[in-house]
Amino acid sequence: MTQTSTSAGAASEASHSWMIGIEGMSCASCVSRVEKALDKVPGVRHASVSLATESATVEAAADVLPEALRAAVEKAGYRVAATEIELVIEGMTCASCVSRIEKALDRVPGVLGTTVNLATDRATVRVLEGAAEPEQLTAAVEHAGYRAHVPLTEKPARAQPGVWREAWPVVVAALLSAPLVVPMVTAPFGAHAMSPAWVQWLLATPVQFWLGARFYLASWKALRAGTANMDVLVALGTSAAYGLSLYLWYTRGNSTPALYFDAAAIVITLILFGKWLEARAKRHTADAIRALEKLRPDTARIVRDGVEEDVPVSVVQVGDIVVIRPGERVPVDGVIARGASQLDESLLTGESLPVAKGEDDAVIGGAINGDGLLHVRTTAIGAETALSRIIRLVEHAQAAKAPIQRLVDRVAAVFVPAVLAVALVTLLGWWYAGGGLEHAIIVAVTVLVVACPCSLGLATPTAIMVGTGMGARHGILIKDAEALEVAHRIRTVAFDKTGTLTEGKPRLVAQVSAPDVEPGELLQLAASVQTGSSHPLAEAVMLEASGKNVVALPAQALQALAGRGMAATVARNGAVLDLRLGNSRLMEEEGVDVAPFAERAMELERAGRTVSWLADVAGKPQLLGLLAFGDRVKPGARAAVQRLHAMGVRTAMVTGDNAGSAQAIADQVGIDQVVAKVLPENKAETVALLKKDGRAVAMVGDGINDAPALAAADVGIAMATGTDVAMHIAGVTLMRGDVALVADAIDLSRRTWSKIRQNLFWAFAYNVIGIGLAAFGVLSPVIAGAAMAASSVSVVSNALLLKRWRPAAEKSPARVRSSGLMGVNT
Repeated sequence: MTQTSTSAGAASEASHSWMIGIEGMSCASCVSRVEKALDKVPGVRHASVSLATESATVEAAADVLPEALRAAVEKAGYRVAATEIELVIEGMTCASCVSRIEKALDRVPGVLGTTVNLATDRATVRVLEGAAEPEQLTAAVEHAGYRAHVPLTEKPARAQPGVWREAWPVVVAALLSAPLVVPMVTAPFGAHAMSPAWVQWLLATPVQFWLGARFYLASWKALRAGTANMDVLVALGTSAAYGLSLYLWYTRGNSTPALYFDAAAIVITLILFGKWLEARAKRHTADAIRALEKLRPDTARIVRDGVEEDVPVSVVQVGDIVVIRPGERVPVDGVIARGASQLDESLLTGESLPVAKGEDDAVIGGAINGDGLLHVRTTAIGAETALSRIIRLVEHAQAAKAPIQRLVDRVAAVFVPAVLAVALVTLLGWWYAGGGLEHAIIVAVTVLVVACPCSLGLATPTAIMVGTGMGARHGILIKDAEALEVAHRIRTVAFDKTGTLTEGKPRLVAQVSAPDVEPGELLQLAASVQTGSSHPLAEAVMLEASGKNVVALPAQALQALAGRGMAATVARNGAVLDLRLGNSRLMEEEGVDVAPFAERAMELERAGRTVSWLADVAGKPQLLGLLAFGDRVKPGARAAVQRLHAMGVRTAMVTGDNAGSAQAIADQVGIDQVVAKVLPENKAETVALLKKDGRAVAMVGDGINDAPALAAADVGIAMATGTDVAMHIAGVTLMRGDVALVADAIDLSRRTWSKIRQNLFWAFAYNVIGIGLAAFGVLSPVIAGAAMAASSVSVVSNALLLKRWRPAAEKSPARVRSSGLMGVNT
């Protein structure tokens, strides 16, 4: 169980989001039952259960304890996954220390029980699976006045069961059922190898009641909760075949030509085999999560008091210096304090080539160091690292439900009762038609056995798990299943310009001063206004001033004017200047006449430059000059737009920059429509206008000013090279600033949606055709059991075909690259 917290401002409105591992679910009707049980817990606002991930995502009030959720799940007849975390405790001296630490750990949400051993200095903490990270437990111990860390020998949290442990029921069932299959194999050749009734009974009974006990137990829990699931169908069908065999054996003795012990045993064997294949296939759908988890090193080499020592990652603190040798994996997020190297970040960002890093550059935990020795100052640890956030994002996306899955769940909720009704009608119909009670029972058993709600329950989530996993492997993080489902309908993509289509690193390329203003003076005043600003244009001005040894004057009343520019007051030569530096909109608002330089400005804008005006508005507004900035179009931006066009997607640019600069970028890249001089607060309105013709719209941006538009779009796509605000709002995050990933994200969504439709079609078709054939007596129980086992496996296997998906760059490495000094957003 993993937990995240949110707050709506007031304490009473705070909420938690829990992800709970659920054990014992077998079909889609189980999903509905667990959801209903969780929704009944006071304080739970919404529960969403996934059969594929065997987990539940629960949105609940802050005062809802995980123990209440566990009780609800267990009352419904299922189990909540639990695990044990071992800690090494330092500083204990007596039994009272033991009691104090146990109480401290027991107060951590999700902890079910704690045992502290004074003799071994160890604590064993039993928690709901994933509910408490080791960092939370060590923090609780430290808060109690002690020290704790995870031992170096800690086993991975997601250790997979051995092959024999999973397969032995299938193997034993197959060995017991094999002699019962022999007569079925030899009969077409005229050989009769039917075993005596007592031998059939001896072989079938352990399969029915020992290996098949799981179906009876699950059925009892379901019926006790007032519902029915796939296990009810299996238990009822095989019990009917087994019971009919006992009756025939008792009434007719050994003279009976055929019993149905073989049908009951073989059906259970086939279904166990199918469940085993299904479980193995389902694990492959979560390969992406396991691959990301393997990126977490267990230890780190830190420098303390000039001495290097290896310690568990859990004890590394923010600010510690971590030494990373060549070839080692980076254990923490941080900034390079000393050294330079090439880092392989491919499993985090999808970038296939190593990235050069030097002093003051950020590094991500999980990346592989090249041939340089690095000293990294830690900036984030544990759950706050980028890798941990990525894993949580992918986990939540895989556990979330796509809108279409909710419709499937409603169908699945009535599926089993409907099948039971069909089986009863079939029984009565054949009996009434003169087919005999024995034949009527066998046909009804076949109806029960052939029906499989599992395939319905797995059709959507397995495809989503593989789709989101493949996206994560290639630098496309999909925050929720709805974004993945909606993205396939995208027919218009709107781009921000600066930092999205361009590199976002402008430089000052031209200055035009008023007759009474020296060029150096113009640059000095502009630098004075931009002091302290982090805007790309401000950085370009300050870089130019630094290169020319121009010192900015002290500025007062600095103010950022959203979408327009900057304001400040500066004292120069005994006079106080009230300066405005920004776009033509700002000049118009301040009543500044820009006519003297209008023609020059138009020339610069037509060349793709971004123009900023500098004016003094103290007294009569006076234009002091203009500055022109240029930015480079991102390599591959034009090829990315061309690919979108080839996919039938229109493109638009929504920018606050001037029309000339925006159009120049659009012409170079191939954008269809340009909407320029748009204020940040109006970008959402522009996106809404693009949606008016009914076309689904995606917005691509990277800045805080793009956040409203990202939220207004059908799918928001944020560049991870931008701000956290944009990434928080967007449904899709591109882990590197490559515009080509936009088309890849849409392509991945289309392929995933195609798999969902295929899976749902075959799941429904299988059940409709299979139940129909069974009701008309065309199928035997054994064939029905094989078909039931095959249906779920085929659905999961079809979803796994998505693992063959690759981004376009990997299919054709030669990418069209364009460059050029162009304009940037003001």
